[in-house]
Amino acid sequence: MDNLLPIAVVIASYLLGSLSFAVIVSRLMGLSDPRSYGSKNPGATNVLRSGSKPAAILTLLLDAFKGWLPVVLVLHWGPAQGLEGTTAAMAGLAAFVGHLYPVFFGFKGGKGVATALGVVLGLNSVLALATVASFAIVVYFSRYVSLASMVAAVFAPAFYLFGSGVAWRAHGGGVLALAAMAVLLVWRHRENINRLLAGTESRLGGSKPKA
Repeated sequence: MDNLLPIAVVIASYLLGSLSFAVIVSRLMGLSDPRSYGSKNPGATNVLRSGSKPAAILTLLLDAFKGWLPVVLVLHWGPAQGLEGTTAAMAGLAAFVGHLYPVFFGFKGGKGVATALGVVLGLNSVLALATVASFAIVVYFSRYVSLASMVAAVFAPAFYLFGSGVAWRAHGGGVLALAAMAVLLVWRHRENINRLLAGTESRLGGSKPKA
């Protein structure tokens, strides 16, 4: 039974991540389904296009929360059940995958930026600060939110590994989970990458360039 506990934790984390709060919040607040307008991406940024800032903020917070919660629960209460830090990292990764491919919403989810940040925050608050700082620096100089999101995601596993000051054996699970999240996040931004290369990606505070 104990051997099944990590598997149960990962499955529960995936199901939590599968709650698409962009859709749920929009329905509760009487807004249009975010999958039906704009980028059709069920995330906070697209919810903002509905004109409701409260809905977008609530979506952002809840998406981050569902990544943070399973990690923190395992880190705090897992050791008493024989669960290690690797299980916490896998739980975070599962919640992230649930956001990208939600079983409750036809496996069509968002890009995972807020959920990834929640996972990082759950693992280590200093790591989250460093990741957010790298995001802010790239946004400041480039004005591309998508580019900043991808750069921050790629830097996160490096920050985690080198900032820990301990052996790979102790933190390899966390690094692998963060690296997997980075790869998936970049993959989900592939359309943004194409627009960046074409020079048609919209900048923060500006209008979207014409192709």
